[in-house]
Amino acid sequence: MKDLEQAEHFFEWVNDTYGCPEALAQHFDATLEMLFYLEPHTFDPHEVREVVAALRGVVKVLRG
Repeated sequence: MKDLEQAEHFFEWVNDTYGCPEALAQHFDATLEMLFYLEPHTFDPHEVREVVAALRGVVKVLRG
């Protein structure tokens, strides 16, 4: 039950803030593109890959 409430709250926030899940997914796509232009030695490559994987997972959920 709590998971369903969290999901509902999340999607309400997405709709209120971005208008629709696809708009937030587009922001995440831009974020992923920016990650390609990081300066060397700014972050550990493994950390960057973990962030990219998490963002891709959210994008997939938002796009259904």
